[in-house]
Amino acid sequence: MSSEDDEKVERMSAPPDFDGPTTDRKCTDILFAILILVCWTAMTGLGIWSWNNGDYRVVLYPMDYAGNICGTDYGTLNMTDYTKIVYINNFGGGVCVEECPIVENLVDVHTLVTYNGIYQPDPSNSNVTNDFLKIADYSAADGVLTCDTTTCPTDVTDSWDSEGINKGRGFAYYAMDSIEILEVRCLTNPLSYTKLDEMITTGDNPVFDLDGVNEASRIWNNLYGDIFEARYLIVLFGLGAAMVVGFVYTQLLRIQALLGSMVWGSIFLSIAIFFACGGYAFVTANEWRDADPRVETDFNIMAAKIFSFVLIGLGGLAITIAVFLRKQIQLSMACVRAAARAMSSMPTMIVFPFIQILGLAGFTTIWFFYAVHLASTGTLVTAEIDTIAKVTVRAFEFDEITRQAGWYLLFCFFWTAAFISAVGEIVISMCVAKWYFSRDKRRVGVCTVFTCIADTLRYHLGTAAFGSFIIAVTQMVRAFVAYLQKRAKALDNKVGEALLCCCQCCLWCFEKVIKFLNKNAYIQTAMFGTPFCRSAREAFHLIVRNAGKVASITFVSNLILLVGKVFISAVTTGAGYVYMDYKLTDELYSTAGPCVFVFFLSWFISGMFMSVFDMSTSTILQCFVADEEMFDGDECYAERELRDFIHGFEEEEKRIIGRE
Repeated sequence: MSSEDDEKVERMSAPPDFDGPTTDRKCTDILFAILILVCWTAMTGLGIWSWNNGDYRVVLYPMDYAGNICGTDYGTLNMTDYTKIVYINNFGGGVCVEECPIVENLVDVHTLVTYNGIYQPDPSNSNVTNDFLKIADYSAADGVLTCDTTTCPTDVTDSWDSEGINKGRGFAYYAMDSIEILEVRCLTNPLSYTKLDEMITTGDNPVFDLDGVNEASRIWNNLYGDIFEARYLIVLFGLGAAMVVGFVYTQLLRIQALLGSMVWGSIFLSIAIFFACGGYAFVTANEWRDADPRVETDFNIMAAKIFSFVLIGLGGLAITIAVFLRKQIQLSMACVRAAARAMSSMPTMIVFPFIQILGLAGFTTIWFFYAVHLASTGTLVTAEIDTIAKVTVRAFEFDEITRQAGWYLLFCFFWTAAFISAVGEIVISMCVAKWYFSRDKRRVGVCTVFTCIADTLRYHLGTAAFGSFIIAVTQMVRAFVAYLQKRAKALDNKVGEALLCCCQCCLWCFEKVIKFLNKNAYIQTAMFGTPFCRSAREAFHLIVRNAGKVASITFVSNLILLVGKVFISAVTTGAGYVYMDYKLTDELYSTAGPCVFVFFLSWFISGMFMSVFDMSTSTILQCFVADEEMFDGDECYAERELRDFIHGFEEEEKRIIGRE
């Protein structure tokens, strides 16, 4: 057989009487549809058992060092009137209190909060009264340790190294001002650490390096406090504003005349936002440095400068990418424009991510309810910390069955989250495929979306379950490797850590490959109604035969989608930064932490909106290469503009790499 005949055999052939995605569909991969139902049924049974045998308060409410749950009667002592916890050491040992401590001078080194109440040997030296904090009665508690003048000296020169305080690892700690978190936890006010440093450090010879010891704890408390203080603004900008900007942005992309202006405008505006925010942060850092008296710490000033340099560097990188890839970006707009036309014909496609979010949110709520109750079924044990005073705290220990149940719940979450995403990809690809393989595009409209949803739910849930099952297994292996990494780190096994890190990197790459293959398999299922394995095989062979065309166009098309995600995230984060700096400048330790959260939330939201364009573009590209193989000349379904774009892109690619 000649090579020409071989090529004909390899080419995809159109099914008989092909006139767009098949309407003669059958249920595919029924076994996996049944398996995911069994998975959910077993998860529900496990959740009901956990609900009957567990107590959510054990997980969600704070537990003191003696195993009592603050605000409840769970444990040996009734803590109903003591709803909050004050932490005494770095191991999570704390005591239940009525209200979080408030210390006007931020810290009182002559008053100690201990496992057995307030210790104040000389009230005349203290700035607070001995009843400034209402602590539960622990005199009869197991593991109670009592302060005396030997174990808990209050002299600033030797208290830090004493048996009671023991550098934050004992059973007592200084009375310090606090902030209330989630209405039940009292975390030390970050300013109190600075004041404590000043009080215990003497001259040029500090008694101890408080900065070194407490730096990690201080940074975490600052971040935690800033996020809590700005929580409503984080939600407002990270979720609310991002959804508005994302929706408006995707709607404008649908307008053919605005596509070029939107893409290049987004690039230039994103670059401008990076430079503007970077310059603003740099100027602010200099103002903090030159202020008299100086209010901000050196750490804050340095952090602001580093943040400004990072933003300016990102702006420079964006300029470089835009300059070197300007032709590719211009060429790739035709493929995105075709996706935009499809979305214009079926505008309800853009709201499908909202349906997926609602579905995932509903499942996550149920799953979290089950997981919290399962986590509360452990056995309460006493953990003795190897310190001078043999401090004890309470912890939960789980048997092997409970551990395995926890892994199973995690697998259910991975599988369901991937399943919801897979259903959305099949629906979107089926809508776009029907638009592409339609001679008269006017026949495709809003009703097409609902028809595709009905067909997916009726025929292809098994295919979605099959593909998502592979993703879930891969993610479970990654989760188990992460667990082994944690164990290796605890054992200080550097070789094991390095090997496991390499395994994690390989698994991450493997997961990306699987997701790419799954996405293209779903497109084949949407077009021809074939089961997962056959769809994956056909999609793989189709992509291999057109590897150069698919890879290059996919790359530059994804650049435009990346521009959209960066633009939406940059706009919302920049607006959030300016507003928080203006509105909460006196309440926040730093705006960096909340802004990072705003960026990640807005990046996630923008990804949901742009994923519709991503799937639409991938579907159109695969439909085009399948169209070229199945039909010749005027029989092709591709519009003239799209056909000219693909061929022009190939010629441009050849010219760039010097083949001509």
